[in-house]
Amino acid sequence: MNHPRPTKSRSARRQAARILAALSAAGALTVAAACAPPPDTAVVDSAATVVDTSRGLVVDGERIAGAELLATAKKEGSISLYSGYIENSEKQVIKAFEHDTGIKVDLVRLVPNRLAERVLSEQGAGQLGADVVRTSDYDIATRMREAGVFQAHQVPGYERLDDTVRYHGGEFYRVFDPLYTFAYNTALVDKEDAPTSWNDLNEARFKGDLGITQVGAGGSSLALTRFQEDRLGPDYLPALAGQQPRIFDSSSAALESLARGEISVATAVVSSVNIAASKNAPIDFVVPDEGMAAYDYFLGKASSAKHEAAAELFVDWNMSRRGQDVFRQIGEFPARSDVAPPKVLGHDLPTVRSGRVVRFEPKVLLGAAAADQRRWLSLFGYL
Repeated sequence: MNHPRPTKSRSARRQAARILAALSAAGALTVAAACAPPPDTAVVDSAATVVDTSRGLVVDGERIAGAELLATAKKEGSISLYSGYIENSEKQVIKAFEHDTGIKVDLVRLVPNRLAERVLSEQGAGQLGADVVRTSDYDIATRMREAGVFQAHQVPGYERLDDTVRYHGGEFYRVFDPLYTFAYNTALVDKEDAPTSWNDLNEARFKGDLGITQVGAGGSSLALTRFQEDRLGPDYLPALAGQQPRIFDSSSAALESLARGEISVATAVVSSVNIAASKNAPIDFVVPDEGMAAYDYFLGKASSAKHEAAAELFVDWNMSRRGQDVFRQIGEFPARSDVAPPKVLGHDLPTVRSGRVVRFEPKVLLGAAAADQRRWLSLFGYL
């Protein structure tokens, strides 16, 4: 007599998938015999980069620095970078810069709000230890500027940059824009079942299985909230709150939970997904029908810089085609209009002209920030 083959329940299958996702995220997936996890995939390719330092710094045919600046910077030997950029992404930038110049970068990395506290405290005491400062959030950059943190430095090609890229005579620059979208765990959600629009996150199947970042996490969260209010309409956030999402203090924490399989879908930054996937995390992101929220990252030479030439070289390199292409490979949207949009994990990201990369001017974000934050906190009951 033939008996029907037993099948696992849906919950059992999901539990097995979560276990698989957690193992994959840890880089410890094994099959039958103990096998080494696949190697990390390089995010930034420097192998094909042509660097000529015989008469200054020339990378792939573009002169980034003259001989005198490069020689002085090399003599200084290092810089201190205070950064609010996501650590894994910043380390990719540092690795490429050190490859091109041989100059060491000492990194102090804090989330933007904490970074602002440290920078302003050290500046107030006359003890700022940074040569260069990178932060998101125009409000933070402006408060730093008003405290005297930055000194003007005009990068090569300064006159060709528009006023959305250069600020206050070169005191700081918008270097790139991360793109905020959502991602899913590929061990838990099949590609054909993955959400394709922001409104899909409000489907019943994702209730209690969705991760988001709290509105006070920084400029990125405020930009996403403004995007959701402006582009998705006033009913979107109340519906999202009704999904009972898990709320995280940072986008990196939400992404780690997603990679471990603790949730199926989470709001996420494209570049962070790219870095995590390169380390074998089972995640992918979506280019939604309604577009993605772009938010700014700024960089400036510190008035306290002890390694002035190296600091100027770092800023120049960031704004060069080479530096902008490094950000593109990581998955950020370059500030320079002559550098193509990213292609990440097989996704061609849209252009600015498409209308699907939504960047609000700093004054718009600042003007809406207080009301957006109050509404978000009220809707999600987050204290």
